[in-house]
Amino acid sequence: MVRPPEARDLLEQGRVLLAHAAMTSRRLGLQAPARSPRIFDALELFAFVRPAQFCAPSAAGLALALGMPEPKGAAHQAQALMQACRILLEELALTPQPSREEALAVAETLARAGWAWGPAAIGALRAAPVGNAFRGSGLDVWTRIPEWEDQAPPGEAGSKPIEPEGAAVRLKALLHQAGLDEARPAQAEFAVETAYAFQPREREGEPRMVLAEAGTGVGKTLGYLAPASLWAETNGPAVWVSTYTRALQRQIERESAAIFPDPKVRGRKAVVRKGRENYLCLLNLQDAVNTAQLGGTDLVGHALAARWARATRDGDMTGGDFPAWLPSLFAIAPAAQASPQNLVDRRGECVHAGCPHYRACFVEKAIRGSRRADLVIANHALVLTQAAFDRARAARGSKADGETTHLKRIVFDEGHHLFDAADSAFAAALSGAEAAEMRRWIRGPEGRGRRGRGLEARLMEVVGDHEFAAQSLIEATRAAAVLPGEGWSGRIAPATGEVNPIGPIERFLVAVLEQLRARAAPSEVGMECQARPAIDLVRESAREAAEALGRIEAPLLALARALEDLLDEEAATLAPGDRARIEGALRGLDRRARMTLPAWRSMLRAIDEDAEDDPDFVDWFDATFLYGRVVDAACRRHWVDPTEPLTHAVIAPAHGVLVTSATLADPTLDDPFALAEMRTGAARLPDRPKTIRLSSPFDYAANARALVVTDVARDDPRQIAAAMRELFLAAGGGGLGLFTAIRRLRAVHEKIAAPLADKGLALYAQHVDPLEVGALVDIFRAEEDACLLGTDAVRDGVDVPGRSLRLLVFDRVPWPRPDILHKARRTRFGGKGYDDAVARARIAQAFGRLIRRADDKGVFVMLDAAAPTRLFSGLPEGVTLQRVSLVEGIETIAEFLKKDASAQSA
Repeated sequence: MVRPPEARDLLEQGRVLLAHAAMTSRRLGLQAPARSPRIFDALELFAFVRPAQFCAPSAAGLALALGMPEPKGAAHQAQALMQACRILLEELALTPQPSREEALAVAETLARAGWAWGPAAIGALRAAPVGNAFRGSGLDVWTRIPEWEDQAPPGEAGSKPIEPEGAAVRLKALLHQAGLDEARPAQAEFAVETAYAFQPREREGEPRMVLAEAGTGVGKTLGYLAPASLWAETNGPAVWVSTYTRALQRQIERESAAIFPDPKVRGRKAVVRKGRENYLCLLNLQDAVNTAQLGGTDLVGHALAARWARATRDGDMTGGDFPAWLPSLFAIAPAAQASPQNLVDRRGECVHAGCPHYRACFVEKAIRGSRRADLVIANHALVLTQAAFDRARAARGSKADGETTHLKRIVFDEGHHLFDAADSAFAAALSGAEAAEMRRWIRGPEGRGRRGRGLEARLMEVVGDHEFAAQSLIEATRAAAVLPGEGWSGRIAPATGEVNPIGPIERFLVAVLEQLRARAAPSEVGMECQARPAIDLVRESAREAAEALGRIEAPLLALARALEDLLDEEAATLAPGDRARIEGALRGLDRRARMTLPAWRSMLRAIDEDAEDDPDFVDWFDATFLYGRVVDAACRRHWVDPTEPLTHAVIAPAHGVLVTSATLADPTLDDPFALAEMRTGAARLPDRPKTIRLSSPFDYAANARALVVTDVARDDPRQIAAAMRELFLAAGGGGLGLFTAIRRLRAVHEKIAAPLADKGLALYAQHVDPLEVGALVDIFRAEEDACLLGTDAVRDGVDVPGRSLRLLVFDRVPWPRPDILHKARRTRFGGKGYDDAVARARIAQAFGRLIRRADDKGVFVMLDAAAPTRLFSGLPEGVTLQRVSLVEGIETIAEFLKKDASAQSA
């Protein structure tokens, strides 16, 4: 066994084989290394040999991805790592993807760049005869990606009803197709009852709405896919299935294999749909690869991203099949990485039909695919923001954008998040970052390294002969110069020296910071205060900023009207490319000139006039901190009750809506669905929705324990760390620690990482390890005895069946943060009872992560002696809450989970 000092010397000077160089370095107390010919990262070899295939970024993850058993312990993991690399090189020699010639061209390019795996990859590829199809680098993958083909519009969806008996028959067929036994009684009932959402509506604005709570293990996904697929087949297109997390989007797509077993058919019939900022932009990739070949960015990373682009199903870089760990393996400057941040399609960059890769564009493929699919698997953010956009356009008599015109039947899975998603979708924020993005969209990058063109560069060629449109375009471009430009953050909040704002928006943000410093107490993430009453400096600068925004809005609106006239008057002669370019610009103009700018001016006007608070809205100022210093400031406006716009824009126009979740109802209320009706918009409809509540089939009394530890001081980080360490050790790993503050998470990680490692238990942590949350969860899932620390994002995104998650520990009650917005909602929705409901739901949701299968066993622990018993009433039937000392809790966990380990080994 190599001791840490020797391991550090090896990593810094020797030839080493490892999995995730940056993570390994951090565990040895070293900085992430630069890519080197002496550091062989097995994950890079996997990304080259198996592009677009899943792998958790660790030695155990590699082993499992290659069909090997999970290696436990450092020695076995090292052996598995060597074996995995041998398997990958053998596979490369036999069946390189997408072709031997292309793979060889890329490998030779990377070998010349000093890639550690270059010679081995070339040797494997030359083990069999190879042609000479590629004379270049092989990186120009954009020339070999299949193009999309447009099709005739599918027309309006029909209204033939789906009978409950038909849903039951379809469910039985889907289960048979999936190789499963007969439907569980609760699952069959779920399919039959939710068919109500697929009946024809009787009156406009009154959809068939169902609120359905289905406990873990009911099988709700196939339960609602049964009537949904039957309806789409009979009436489509399409049923939109909306989720909150990326992981569930992919899970639903996988389960749709029961409906469409042929992958090619499934690719057409079940389309995963996200916002354009999730998809690879081929023009960005081309520019990045060209720059990398000149030495400007990371050539190896971009070459591996190019390999992925050839193999990906849909170009989704965030939650799709792109290896999120790839950019973080070595120490590479953020701007030089082959990362989603640098390669996805960004707001304001797309030139639509003016792009040479328009016909191969992944965004365009997804949009067109969703128009003819039977199932569109989207997320709440996309559905609601697009609905807000279409609602605003329709209010002004403009034609809808097309995304939500087919939202006739909607399934909102993870429906307990619908309120929060609506809160984000229908809010407004004037911040330095948002205003700078507005400037970049209008004027272009202005010296920034990113590709992009402003409105004038994109449209002048099209409108040059139309004097009014051209003049409006020029005026808007000039007026946008008042928006924050390059270096704005350093001018409004410099690390040293005096502020130096340029323009009225920056001056307003400086004034906002003055008011924040006068009235708010800083926290670890920022500070906030109410917008009104405003200090004199804020009011004066708000007036000036509103006038400046008005001078931008007016020519943009004039330009939009001119472009609409152009589309109408020259319909017979306008070239298809010009039409597409104009339509793309109009979408952007509608969002910015008809939605964003008026919202900003409205907020500023209310501040200038010191108007009384509107009871429907909450306005406040906040500042964002990074490493203890201010990096942005904002003026924000949110609905107190975002279900009002949610209902008008999404729920009421639909014909049928199903909202489902494992934790939708509140059993402490006389009407368990009363809060759910309020938080989903159902309470605003003329008739009450249909409600269904189906319990989990799991034996929680036998398989779960819930403990509150009574003798640990929640405000003492050392006691919390010691308790969590001993609880994790008692469970033998498989522990998830959930924190309500990042600061406490980091403090606990610092104290327990080494002691757990000494006992052979790996500890991973959000906000500490150089990986995004999804990759950390993947490792946690792959390594049965690993432990993980995280915050809300982990609680909502974990789906870890089996022994990998057998202990869940909260550091304290997850009360809602009493910020300005929450306080307004607490006043509106029931005072302390509203706080209880939020905390109770979070506890129930977290507990639901613990038991995912009938044979799972797990223990839930709350390290907060003050936790009220009433907050645990949402736990499944059969779970009894026990208040115990830490010693008693350790003994309970060790005894309870030891039996589980014995059963597993048997």
